[in-house]
Amino acid sequence: MKTQSYNRHTFKKTAIAIACALPLAATLPFQTIAQEVVADDTAEKIIVTGTRMTNRSAADSTVPIDVISGEEFRQNSSADVQDMLRTQVPSFDINSQPISDAATIVRPANLRGLSPDNVLVLVNGKRRHRGSIISFLGGGISDGAQGVDISAIPSMALSRVEVLRDGASSQYGSDAIAGVINFILRDDAEGFEFQARYGSTYEGDGDNFVISANAGFALGESGFVNVTAEVREVDGTIRSVVRDDVAFQIANGYTPVSDFQLINSYTSEVPQYWGQPDVEDDIKLFINSGFEINEHAEAYLFGNYGERQVTGGFFYRNVVGGPSGQRGGVYRGPLVDPATGLADENGVPSVLVGDLDGLGQGGSCIAGIPLGGSGGVIPDAGLFAQVSADANCFSFLETIPAGFVPRFGGTNEDMSFTAGIRGDLNVGSGLTYDVSAQRGSNRTDFFINNTINASLGPNTPRNFVPGGQEQTETLFNANFVYPVEVGLYSELSIAFGAEYREEEFNLYAGDAASFALGPLASQGFASSSNGFGGFPNDTSATQDSTAFYVDLEADVTEHLTMQVAVRTENFSEFGSTTDFKIAGIYHVSDEVRLRAAYSTGFHAPTAGQANITNVTTQNVNGVLIDQGTLPLSSVAGQLAADFVESAGNGRPQLGPEEAVNFSFGVGFDIAGSTWTIDYYNIELTDRVALGANVDFLSALNFAGGAGSNFGSVSEALTSLDASGVINRQDFIGLDDLSQFRFFSNSFDTTTTGIDIVGNYSFDFMGGESRLTVAANYNKTEVDSVGTVNPISDGRVNAIEDLLPNTRANVSWSHTDGAIRTLLRANYYGEWDDTGNGVNGIGATVLIDAQVAYQYSDNLEFVVGVDNLLDAYPDENPGAGSLGQLYSEASPFGFNGGTWYVQARLVY
Repeated sequence: MKTQSYNRHTFKKTAIAIACALPLAATLPFQTIAQEVVADDTAEKIIVTGTRMTNRSAADSTVPIDVISGEEFRQNSSADVQDMLRTQVPSFDINSQPISDAATIVRPANLRGLSPDNVLVLVNGKRRHRGSIISFLGGGISDGAQGVDISAIPSMALSRVEVLRDGASSQYGSDAIAGVINFILRDDAEGFEFQARYGSTYEGDGDNFVISANAGFALGESGFVNVTAEVREVDGTIRSVVRDDVAFQIANGYTPVSDFQLINSYTSEVPQYWGQPDVEDDIKLFINSGFEINEHAEAYLFGNYGERQVTGGFFYRNVVGGPSGQRGGVYRGPLVDPATGLADENGVPSVLVGDLDGLGQGGSCIAGIPLGGSGGVIPDAGLFAQVSADANCFSFLETIPAGFVPRFGGTNEDMSFTAGIRGDLNVGSGLTYDVSAQRGSNRTDFFINNTINASLGPNTPRNFVPGGQEQTETLFNANFVYPVEVGLYSELSIAFGAEYREEEFNLYAGDAASFALGPLASQGFASSSNGFGGFPNDTSATQDSTAFYVDLEADVTEHLTMQVAVRTENFSEFGSTTDFKIAGIYHVSDEVRLRAAYSTGFHAPTAGQANITNVTTQNVNGVLIDQGTLPLSSVAGQLAADFVESAGNGRPQLGPEEAVNFSFGVGFDIAGSTWTIDYYNIELTDRVALGANVDFLSALNFAGGAGSNFGSVSEALTSLDASGVINRQDFIGLDDLSQFRFFSNSFDTTTTGIDIVGNYSFDFMGGESRLTVAANYNKTEVDSVGTVNPISDGRVNAIEDLLPNTRANVSWSHTDGAIRTLLRANYYGEWDDTGNGVNGIGATVLIDAQVAYQYSDNLEFVVGVDNLLDAYPDENPGAGSLGQLYSEASPFGFNGGTWYVQARLVY
């Protein structure tokens, strides 16, 4: 640990030293290639997203498309691409994940309030592979989603970002329901850019730094290689309070837990970590290259490699009670006679005691150590001593008397490559082609430290490797564009092509102790590593799809452009789907444009969603319980499906969700400014979801037949195994499971909204200014919760109210000689966090400010502040219950104000 701390702080000092030394570098004899920050008219930029014509601008697109330049994109204090998008695209939401299991490692993002896997992510126009993480704790909106790991993309690698705000499944396939985000890589064949940035919070925690560089090289006389590298680290923050149960235990005389007493809100003595996770050794490498073979063909290759380690917090495991109660499966024992420690349904609470040689074998042990004294939290000293003195009897009071707080995280590795050739066939027809092959993978290997496998008793390790999971995708594309003269104002562009895609999801087994069913499992002690159980076996699941599409586009008249697209796709696991799109734009005049689009779309379940098993700790009405996700195809999943079907509403099934998109808008130029206003309506049916939680013990009692009345899950599994109904090995890690759920097609929603985007460039005080306005109103309503596997009321509340309905950004940038300034106001409307009892959270405005000084043609210094006025979300009125001072769903985080300094060197 000392070595890690030393390396981290040494690296920070190095980053600062490099930044301070850059003025000297400006005097070196390099060839100058000055890069001027200009206020480009993005409406006139030629786009490549949503169209297969080569000369289409954003202003002439049949659907709304935002074009964000790389320079504009990087004018932000954040070191993460996802946080940069949040300040540029109002309908894009991403938040911190302090205690969210694997979602802490790959944060789920939302576009237009929909699931992360309802937005398609492209790099250079090619589909990006998914991340390996399925977000079981996704705040309700993203629960069960498996989206793309956008944070693997370094911002310095980007030439621009194109955001298509409309459905595009008929053009790109699965997931393009909420929209498409296309990251276009830099293709400079010369030049060098270096950037060092360091920042922190007003509170003095959350230190972060980024060192990044980009270089372009000529490849012969007609090619290029562009390389970007980035190193980044982010320290965690602490935004927790003393938990009520910790305070209760201390106040009532249980002295061991005082080790966890919180002296103030931001010390290392906090009883649990709750805040921004730690990100260490975050390394990214991107390469983009192209080579002109001849005047009719160009070969290209791009790809990346990245890795990082993310560590977040978990909830405190309570020893002896209080407002949050004892931790089940570890400390919580049965009601016992206070004099004898033997089970007594009229007795007092106790701390669980295990009989190491087995019940009924050799010496016997009491059932639990009685709790009494002030507040009922003091273990009986005499009976505790009796247990400690008997080598056959064991309680975790002996080894971990103060409780424990697991630290969970993972190392993530991401890599991809795409190779292809494009050009024209040189036959005089104008037929162009683009043929490519891709392979990408994202792997996460988990770790959980400072925890236990309670069923192993005194022999449990404290640190575990629960295993890992990996998403791998292989794609082959063949795309053609054929312009035909048919008597219209322009040629008719006929685009057609085919795609084959295969995806594989692998689970890797953890170490044996992380999933072991220890000798105390049948006595009420939970098996597996507490908090995140290990995967017992290596498993693999695959699926593939084949697609064909046709896309027609033409300027029908001087004023009218029309586009029609049809795509059919066949999945090996879910059958076929055919989707279409019709869209058009009409230029009423040079200043006014009207556009509309109608399309259908779909999202197919991933191989991971169909096959993963997961157990996680969840906060349900202030109580921590274990919830499990079971694949329908597994033995446990079939038992669960039998139980759900017994209610008479049908048997759960899993297939694609379907969408219908409708949008219309207007664009107009007035007084030197450009504006677009677009309305959209997205109807999603049979959404792929984790349904409502079902009581696991009830399902086991159903499996046992009439008259079954098991008192606990452990008892039920033991009895059903003995009677031959189940094989206990098929249920490893589920001993302390309270509830279960599974993926199926469940609920329906309708999302409506309005996007407003405006730009105005003008001369001001001897310099050049630009105002940018981007606002979004978005509302999702649940039309049906489903019948076979309905979602819960809490999930409905999250989908409808967890994100603000209204978001807006207003930016003013100004350049005057060597000084450039940026002032931005970010508005977040009201929102509710019903799951944590925080409703009516007020609207908030965050102010960001930045000043840049161009020291020379090569060197720029930047000083900036995000959240200048140190705004925080409303405090959680039940913060003491679980130690969370703020709602973790806050759309702008909970770190308060942050500052940063940056130096940028360009040659």
